[in-house]
Amino acid sequence: MTRIATFNVNGVNGRLPVLLRWLDETKYDIVCLQELKTSDEKFPFDAISNAGYGAIWHGQRSYNGVAILARGTEPVERRRGLPGDPDDTHSRYIEAGVNGLVIGCLYLPNGNPAPGPKFGYKLGWFERLISYGRSLLKGGRPTVLCGDYNVVPTPLDAVVPRRWIGDAVYFPESRNAYGRMLAQGWVDAIRHIHPEKAIYTYWNFSYRGGYDPSSGLRMDHLLVSPSLSLHVRSAGVDVETRGWEKPSDHAPAWIEINERP
Repeated sequence: MTRIATFNVNGVNGRLPVLLRWLDETKYDIVCLQELKTSDEKFPFDAISNAGYGAIWHGQRSYNGVAILARGTEPVERRRGLPGDPDDTHSRYIEAGVNGLVIGCLYLPNGNPAPGPKFGYKLGWFERLISYGRSLLKGGRPTVLCGDYNVVPTPLDAVVPRRWIGDAVYFPESRNAYGRMLAQGWVDAIRHIHPEKAIYTYWNFSYRGGYDPSSGLRMDHLLVSPSLSLHVRSAGVDVETRGWEKPSDHAPAWIEINERP
């Protein structure tokens, strides 16, 4: 069995105690991190290595940043950055081979305020992901594309859907782009296992400390290639991390995959 998780850490150095505690308690085999908010040279490789994980990362000072961790082994880097825009300076995509799987870790742009230039960049980035995702499927290898998609796909994925009507994560164009990925053949693994369950991976920080339960959204997703979807046995969210001291505003989402024949 292989256990894969994705976690927007909202600052890998500032939240390092949360990350290390979570890694120690869960011992996932493959972990994708987003929103590192650190340059490459300040990525906490030693601490993560001491926790038993090999790592590759694509950092950016103060913003963005993605990483792939693998327990007891070294991820083999396949790509950093999406094709299609050589002038894109955002560190939002990294890809590795890990134990026979292709793992793509992504941090899709938020897009707010929308409409506007940031929303245009979000949609353009999404188009590049859709195009590249098509090529990954044609390659035929078992693949997971996971991360913070900054998309709330359906009303079931928000505690109060109407609250987000004016937000880029819930705009029809964002949801349509996500739907087009599913139409390609990608399978939303959490929704595959829990087709009717209200599940959330993000909550606003509360001014009183803690978080606002009414703000729950599901926008951290693990999309798996069609053949791999047959081996997904369970999926969920480590909601309890959202209540830890100095947490991220996201909670980790995860899947378990049976050993493939």
